[in-house]
Amino acid sequence: MTDKTMTPEDVVARLRSGMTVGIGGWGSRRKPMALVRALLRSSVTDLTVISYGGPDVGLLAAAGRIRRLVAPFATLDSIPLEPHFRAARQAGAFELMEVDEAMFMWGLHAAANRLPFLPVRAGLGSDVMRVNPGLRTVTSPYEDGETFVAMPALRMDAALVHLNRADRLGNGQYLGPDPYFDDLFCETADSAYVSCERIVDGFDGAVPQSLLVGRYAVTGVVECPQGAHFTSCAPDYGRDEPFQKLYASTPWAEFAERFLSGPDEKSYQSAVQSWHEERA
Repeated sequence: MTDKTMTPEDVVARLRSGMTVGIGGWGSRRKPMALVRALLRSSVTDLTVISYGGPDVGLLAAAGRIRRLVAPFATLDSIPLEPHFRAARQAGAFELMEVDEAMFMWGLHAAANRLPFLPVRAGLGSDVMRVNPGLRTVTSPYEDGETFVAMPALRMDAALVHLNRADRLGNGQYLGPDPYFDDLFCETADSAYVSCERIVDGFDGAVPQSLLVGRYAVTGVVECPQGAHFTSCAPDYGRDEPFQKLYASTPWAEFAERFLSGPDEKSYQSAVQSWHEERA
């Protein structure tokens, strides 16, 4: 058995400019934010990002690291539209492939199963085909003769996800209400990195369905308490709504200088704690 534990810096050292990187979680829920922040501290850029977008997309877009984004949305959940994503998109800072949520999911399934595409009904009769002229349709070879959208596989060079628990071998467990397709992100990517709230020695007594990610699909494991902050990581903690509001309403340069200019994740967590203490 192999000990796959790493630091955030170890993970980022394996990433290169121009890569396609998938980021798990959903909106402002259980995002691998510590790994995203480590990515921001690096020089890696020109990325294609695949994500059910939240502040991960907002941070990378504001920092100018995204060349192309594949996403069905970019939201902070309690704040409907991610403001830094919106500003970058309105400025034409990156190319966007915007697809239906179901199309996105089947693109993950296609890649995880090493298929070039999967036929889906989602997207038909909508503007998805107009705004994505590269999409194609296929006709069923059977008697029904039905037409489907051929959703291309969403292959990734690397995937970043955050789970509640993991062991040193790469097995990962979620404890909240939703898996957020993190298993598909890991199975789709050439390499996958799991950050977690706590590394455990085993999963005795665990509900089998909660053991979401298998070690066969994982390259590295990073223990990052509060590693999803400021997004939620139920049941360990909820979304930091006051801090999210600060993020959404603060000019990017000012936010980055105060919270993202330090050398490591510890400096970020310390800056957040100081901000909360000032408000008390």
